[in-house]
Amino acid sequence: MRDGSGTIAWGVLATGGIAAAFTRDLAALPDAEVLAVGSRGAESAKRFGERFDIPRTYGSWAELAADDDLDVVYVASPHSAHRAAAEVCLRAGRAVLCEKPFTLNARTARELVDLARGRGLFLMEAMWTYCNPLVRRMTELVRDGAIGTVRAVQADFGLAGPFDPAHRLLDPAQGGGALLDLGVYPVAFAHLLLGEPAQVSAWARLTPRGVDENTGILLGYDSGAVATLACSIGADLPALATVSGTRGRIEFPHGFYAPDRFVLHRPGRDPQEFALADHGGAPSAHTYAFEAAEVMRALRAGETESPLVPLDGTLAVMRTLDAVRERIGVRYPGEDG
Repeated sequence: MRDGSGTIAWGVLATGGIAAAFTRDLAALPDAEVLAVGSRGAESAKRFGERFDIPRTYGSWAELAADDDLDVVYVASPHSAHRAAAEVCLRAGRAVLCEKPFTLNARTARELVDLARGRGLFLMEAMWTYCNPLVRRMTELVRDGAIGTVRAVQADFGLAGPFDPAHRLLDPAQGGGALLDLGVYPVAFAHLLLGEPAQVSAWARLTPRGVDENTGILLGYDSGAVATLACSIGADLPALATVSGTRGRIEFPHGFYAPDRFVLHRPGRDPQEFALADHGGAPSAHTYAFEAAEVMRALRAGETESPLVPLDGTLAVMRTLDAVRERIGVRYPGEDG
């Protein structure tokens, strides 16, 4: 876009598995180019650049952020580093797409949002679920009254492991545990449909190092609706989601966070299946492309926030996650807010 061609030039910050998956999916968008990659180590950036044919590689976040040819930087570091990495990019004048969870807590999330808004820069959490065409279709159906008034949301996400003792999911210093890594999806899904809860209850089994291994969450809303959610790094939860209303329900099968279909059930009618291929969806292998396309649409429109993934919603989800952590007794080293 900077060179007038219409192509959006991306920088990728970090070189792990999520960064690789996102970079692969950008290839599905003909108007996207990964121009640069940055890492904390020059060799890591070089290897990643060679792997994906990226012309510019940088051995520090600051060098990447200083590249004025970049339209936007995708932050894919471990979530304990999201705040610092995104801040480096914003202070250098870069637009930012930051992986979920946005930061470790609502206070640091608010600091990033205030920084971006104060500088008039685009910032968005990489909540790919919200950008999925099927999820967008589901919210349209709910808004139009297809299942009446929503009374309950159920969702879960868990991995059985076992994980190496050094794995980031078990490390408090890296924001480990089920909640921030996996539970953010059920919480965000409930928020999409019901907003911020009035009441938060939670219970968890903690590991000896103090991160949550198995967590149950009950959210209550002023409307009378409830959300029952679960996340785990010790059990293979089915990753299902159900939205139940006064006149029907919507069921998502395994992988509700990046769905390729859902089923609408209403009394007296045959179940109706909605498939990704019928709603403007790319092949499931390119699901990260949906959020990237939304970023590029917003940048071209001169928007600094996405209506699909609004920053106020990101902050509300972070507040809910904070409330859950308070109830289950999880706090991360060095956390000061």
